Amino acid sequence: MDKMIVVGNDIFDQFIKEDGYYVDKTELVYDLVAKTRNKVTLFTRPRRFGKTLTMSMMESFFDVKRDSRELFEERNIVKNHQEFCKEWMNRYPVLFLSLKDVEGRNFEDAYQMLKAEIASLCIKHAYLACEAAVDEADAAAFQRLKFKDASKEEIKNALKTIMRMMNAVYGKPVILLIDEYDVPLSKAEETKNKEYYKQMMDVIRGIMSVSLKTNEYLKFAVVTGCLRISKESIFTGVNNFACYSVTSRRFSQYFGFTQEEVASMLDAFGLAEKMELIRNWYDGYIFGNTEVFCPWDVVSYLSAVLNDGEEKPQNFWANTSSNAILDDFINHNKIDASEKFETLLNGGTITENLCEELTYDHISDSEKNLWSVLLMTGYVSKADKSSDTGNIKLRIPNAEVAGIFKDAVVQRFERTLNTDTVDAFITAMWNRDEKTASEMLTRILWNSISYFDYGEEYYHGMLNGIFTSRGFSPDSNDEAGLGRLDLRVKDRGKRRILLMEFKRSAKDTDLEADCDEAIAQIFRNGYHKTMPEGYEQQLIYGIAFYAKIARVKLVKSAEDSGKV
Repeated sequence: MDKMIVVGNDIFDQFIKEDGYYVDKTELVYDLVAKTRNKVTLFTRPRRFGKTLTMSMMESFFDVKRDSRELFEERNIVKNHQEFCKEWMNRYPVLFLSLKDVEGRNFEDAYQMLKAEIASLCIKHAYLACEAAVDEADAAAFQRLKFKDASKEEIKNALKTIMRMMNAVYGKPVILLIDEYDVPLSKAEETKNKEYYKQMMDVIRGIMSVSLKTNEYLKFAVVTGCLRISKESIFTGVNNFACYSVTSRRFSQYFGFTQEEVASMLDAFGLAEKMELIRNWYDGYIFGNTEVFCPWDVVSYLSAVLNDGEEKPQNFWANTSSNAILDDFINHNKIDASEKFETLLNGGTITENLCEELTYDHISDSEKNLWSVLLMTGYVSKADKSSDTGNIKLRIPNAEVAGIFKDAVVQRFERTLNTDTVDAFITAMWNRDEKTASEMLTRILWNSISYFDYGEEYYHGMLNGIFTSRGFSPDSNDEAGLGRLDLRVKDRGKRRILLMEFKRSAKDTDLEADCDEAIAQIFRNGYHKTMPEGYEQQLIYGIAFYAKIARVKLVKSAEDSGKV
């Protein structure tokens, strides 16, 4: 196998020249140009679904300054559409701007990043300033953009200025590609600074409006992002505008890997046995009527297997950006979607009425908006291929995203613990009051979001968090006797210890018996014989859980389970 798994390189020409294994999405170009009359096309997809590599591929295909025949000779678009390629390949000037790195703690920082991106664009096309056909005023403005001395109005007009110069040089209208157009607005919204967001919206609206609205130098434009920001906010007056989101059937196969594409990739690298694992962790997204895997996750996992020998699946997607949108929803002080989160975390589905057009500054205004954003950004997916708009059945797509949800829910639980209830539970544990301890622990469970597929681990983590929140430093899963004790809590000042073993019950009538089994395990494995030197009292508990019900049982005497 000559091809390599390439992670992180989203420049098409380099990717192909490095013999990267390329999942062929080139026919998007034909379907877009030959089968639509869109002046402006917006593709919205979650992050890490191949948007930037696809845009770079389009730049390489159309760019008049290149000879891309060798790069595309083995691709589907050449194999299946030769006449189209003769007409369009390397025939038009192309301007490609990415806004994915335009962010900052405040507007000024982000604005400087925007100016730097435009300056880089000017450096890339520095030849334009030297061409005799270019207007002197445009050449002067171009130099100011290049050296980051341009005014805000010149920044808003930057793309049109460069396109006018390209049109003068080549005598053809320009194909404009804008990648991740909404990142500057998303990052501004994350700061919760309304003035920052307002200023950034003004700049981005200006750039988009000038570039896309009645621009005689524009052949057509392709724009990508996560959200379709409402037309009134960004795309006002843009004609022949089409948006294809995660609910759109058209073009649904071009972002993300299909099952057939993943199977071919695995076969190519001799890893066909990994399909079920990869499907469980990284599949499950339904765009339009196409089920797809997350490309970033698939290639990252295969790279880890092939290069590092790492077989265990990892959460690659969570580390590529913040999870601020999910955190905002879970921690919203006016919207309680706890039961819906529980349903999703337990593998179920919910049905929500969603909207396609949003603005980042109004995401948190309603539950409808929040569920819409979670769908558009990949935290939930359509549960089947039938629903497209309006009421849509939703689910968590895979184990990776479920892990992100669980982490966010656990953090919320730790932040919102009722201290009075927690204190009452801990006091009851030290006071040998198993009845009150059971009641308080059940109350804590009822006020949390639980997910039953976590089994004992969920409850274990919860108990660990409860004691940690009140200043204790529990020993969790420490070696003791012949195994690992679930939890040991030390009260150094009073020289006493709690020993706890947990069980998850299959039904509520098993709680008592499972408490007894937990206690028996403590004695069977000798956990009770490992009391650190200097401590005088050791209280032993078996704790069983069923859904949101807890039963706490204390070893009250030597007769219960042997001498302690």
